[in-house]
Amino acid sequence: MPQAAPRAALQWLSLVGVIWLQSINGTNSNFPAYSSQLKQLLSLSQLQLNNLALASDAGKLFGWLAGIAAIYLPLWLVLLIGSSLGLIGYGVQYLFLSHQISSLSYWHIFCLTVLAGKSICWINTACYVVIIHNFPFHRQAAVGLATSYLGLSAVIYTAIVGSFSPKKSAQQYMLLNSLLPLIVSVITAPFVRCVDNSSSSKPKRVEAAGLAVILLITISTGLYAVASSVGPMSGRSSSWVKLIGLSVCLMLPLVIPLADCVRGKLEQKCLMTREKRRVCILTSDTDERAEAVDSATKEPNNSINIEEAAANASEEEEEEIRAMENVGVKTMLRRLNFWLYFLIYISGGTIGLVYLNNLGQIAESRGYSRTSSLVSFASALVFFGRLLPSALDYAYSSRGKHMVPGPAFIAGAMVAMAGAFFLLQNGTSLCLHVSTAIIGFGTGAITTISVSTTTELFGPENFGVNHNLVVANIPLGSFLFGDLAALLYHKHVNHAHGKCMGLQCYSMTFLICGSLCSLGTILAIILHFRTRNFYCQIIKTSKNNFQHHIQP
Repeated sequence: MPQAAPRAALQWLSLVGVIWLQSINGTNSNFPAYSSQLKQLLSLSQLQLNNLALASDAGKLFGWLAGIAAIYLPLWLVLLIGSSLGLIGYGVQYLFLSHQISSLSYWHIFCLTVLAGKSICWINTACYVVIIHNFPFHRQAAVGLATSYLGLSAVIYTAIVGSFSPKKSAQQYMLLNSLLPLIVSVITAPFVRCVDNSSSSKPKRVEAAGLAVILLITISTGLYAVASSVGPMSGRSSSWVKLIGLSVCLMLPLVIPLADCVRGKLEQKCLMTREKRRVCILTSDTDERAEAVDSATKEPNNSINIEEAAANASEEEEEEIRAMENVGVKTMLRRLNFWLYFLIYISGGTIGLVYLNNLGQIAESRGYSRTSSLVSFASALVFFGRLLPSALDYAYSSRGKHMVPGPAFIAGAMVAMAGAFFLLQNGTSLCLHVSTAIIGFGTGAITTISVSTTTELFGPENFGVNHNLVVANIPLGSFLFGDLAALLYHKHVNHAHGKCMGLQCYSMTFLICGSLCSLGTILAIILHFRTRNFYCQIIKTSKNNFQHHIQP
């Protein structure tokens, strides 16, 4: 028992480390904030600029390498390899933009951006493996809480750049993108690891209480991010206040491991006092102990029954975790459910990411000048979208229920996203903000729910490789839809200025994206009915386990 408390504290400390890593790992999400300036500095066409956004996602094609590395290498090394890739990818681009490297072709920049995109996959893989292993009883809630902070990356990077310079430049973003992930990886590497919490007496109860506190902190952080993006703090003069506020919000989750350490020390003292009393009782009550031994001898089945009851309780508690089928890569690729899932993701989450990558150009074409503010606003909504599945999972699990099945949840998000794309045919600033909020929220929700859906459909054992194959749809979708958007944009370009102004620049793109989201919704409904029996089994198991835990 004295060792359980430090182990539990390390479990929470690993979650805090993952939160910090996720907060700075969305280096590609701040691309819209400086994309127009980069286009001007490098004299790029819209198609070339879109291919740079694609290059960052193209690193996900090799994400399965990170999954394999996470199996054979220590996680701290996986983190450092990932952050080092980002250091090289963004660092060399910074040297070029700051004129410290004279010659660098467009294809050199493209390849460096691909390398930087691989960095995101390596860090994400390490984070997912740690959370799934360390929080088996509330996997969806823990994953959603931690990965929701990835949606804050653009807000954090924009606040840091704005704090040091009122004129946000592409060079500053490149420098920050190269250094910040490496610094945070070095800080968190010692405690971002898998923890053996099997000796904890009541893991479900302890996890639920701690996650409830972190959920409240996370919601407060998101509200602060939204307020600082669209409220009075969105101005330049308040950048330092915004940055300090975000820093405080990121430090607040440390309250949980610190409280766990204090609780562990108090329990240790109480245990020592209890042991002393027990020694006194045992020395004075020798005769009573002998009678207890005789009684046990006369009824030998009692001890066996107690052991069997304890074993059955443990098996019931683990039943939900073991209900999933562990599927290898070759088997997964032969299943229709995988390809349905793949097409659903590419028609929803990926299209949303393509929209967010082009948000800078979309805002410019509509004559909207506060691009950085809009990017921060979208990032904050992605944060809440990522947070929603974990909040729902916690609410359902605390009442002995199971949350909405993943395919059904994704279908609901995609219906809203389809409507938002059609709403963008209206040229008002209000419709731009509302549609961006819905698309950002839906994209974040799909991205988070996909982690648990992959685990549920194909098992947690090969998650690192399986999920990286699922998200390989992102670079493919970015290439198809992003280049299509760029070509349609180019048809309306004013060649004298190299820019397109007006609703016609992206009108057809939004119609196509809305139609594809509608198609993806139908596919998600089909996948839901194909997996309905499986999710009913999980719901039934969850109810049985909940009733077992509330019984005295």
